[in-house]
Amino acid sequence: MQVNIVKLSQWRIPRRFLVSWLESLQKELKKRAVIDLKNKEITLVFVDKNHIKKLNLDFRSKPKVTDILSFSGMTEEDLGELVICGEQVNEQSFDHGLSKKEELGYMVIHGVLHLLGYDHEKGGQQEKEMFELQDSLFDVLRKKISKM
Repeated sequence: MQVNIVKLSQWRIPRRFLVSWLESLQKELKKRAVIDLKNKEITLVFVDKNHIKKLNLDFRSKPKVTDILSFSGMTEEDLGELVICGEQVNEQSFDHGLSKKEELGYMVIHGVLHLLGYDHEKGGQQEKEMFELQDSLFDVLRKKISKM
C-alpha cells in the first residue's frame, strides 16, 4: 500500500509508526480475507482543531471538533483520504488510557474500515460488526506496537 502523509498542522507526525501500522493492517486484512490493499493508495492529512471542525461542519453538518474524517477515493487504486486531528488524538489517548501511538493506530483502523464501506452510524448489526472487527484488529496490531 502506498501511504501519503500531508502535514497541515504543527502536530508531530510519527511517520515510521504510521507506515508500519498500515503495513501490518494491510497484512491482517488480507489474512482475514477482508480485502487485499496491496495496490491501493491512502492519504493521511493532519490538520488542527479549527480545520477539522470546519470540515466536520461542511461535510457532516456537525459543528464540533472530531478526531478523524474519511473521504473515499476517486479511482480504483485510491482507497481514500483520512483527515486526522492530532491534537484531538492526544486528548483522547489520555481519556482512553492509551499511548498517543495506540490511539492514533486505533483511529487509523477506524478510518480505513470506513473507507472499506463499514458504517457504525446507523447502529444495529453494522455497528456491531464494524466495532468487533476494529477491536480485533487493534488487539492484534497493538501487540506489535512495542516493536515499532
